[in-house]
Amino acid sequence: MKITSTALPEVLILEPRVFEDSRGFFFEAFNRRTWASAGIDSEFVQDNQSSSKRNVLRGLHYQIRQPQGKLVRAIQGEIFDVAVDIRKSSPTFGKSVHVTLSADNHKMLWIPAGFAHGFLVLSDSAEVLYKTTDFYAPEHERTLLWNDPQLAISWPSTAAPVLSDKDGSGLTLDRAELFG
Repeated sequence: MKITSTALPEVLILEPRVFEDSRGFFFEAFNRRTWASAGIDSEFVQDNQSSSKRNVLRGLHYQIRQPQGKLVRAIQGEIFDVAVDIRKSSPTFGKSVHVTLSADNHKMLWIPAGFAHGFLVLSDSAEVLYKTTDFYAPEHERTLLWNDPQLAISWPSTAAPVLSDKDGSGLTLDRAELFG
């Protein structure tokens, strides 16, 4: 497994060794020992899967209590995946990173607790699978506004995104409840 740091050092891009032949491919999507040797020793408690159409934007989500670390990958299609540092005491507070995850490139993104997460579907459809380090707690879920000028995320589509009501009414960074 190749593990690469991003501009937000705690957010990591993981690229598994893919073994391909005439039958298809195989790769190890998660190995606790490999992760622990890279300094990531998290216990996953929940797997989530979503299916979305082109231009669906989900996020930017986080839980203020029971914060979740997430291991994200696209198992069908392609997404523009984003992590935003929302820890006020962090030197990278308010900064974001993005990576294209797809079923073809097999890349995964590790987003630790303390970050908001969202993605935009770039293909006709996409299925996203992510593991979390804590359980979903809707009473603690918060949403940052996806197009907050303070965040200055360069979403790759010029089309209006398809948003849920919750995602369309997210709060700007200066009004949101954040981590210390």
